[in-house]
Amino acid sequence: MNDAFKALSDATRRKILELLKEEDLSAGEISDHFSMSKPSISQHLKILKNAGLVNDEKKGQFIVYSLNTTVFQELISWAFNFVEKEEK
Repeated sequence: MNDAFKALSDATRRKILELLKEEDLSAGEISDHFSMSKPSISQHLKILKNAGLVNDEKKGQFIVYSLNTTVFQELISWAFNFVEKEEK
């Protein structure tokens, strides 16, 4: 879970996740939304993947990224339990 929080601490990675919330995208499609190099976007995607926040699937010559909602559910559950304990 620590890797997920570290990944979420960066604004670019949060924006990538927002894009993937709408639809699955290739790395090239993701990079079209940013004014940074494709290798930089690839590094952000690698961090998100290593944190378990995104999945990737090879489709032809492209790698398509999608959200891994399971990890988000775990984060929300943790946060909810944390807040619930604080209120008692």
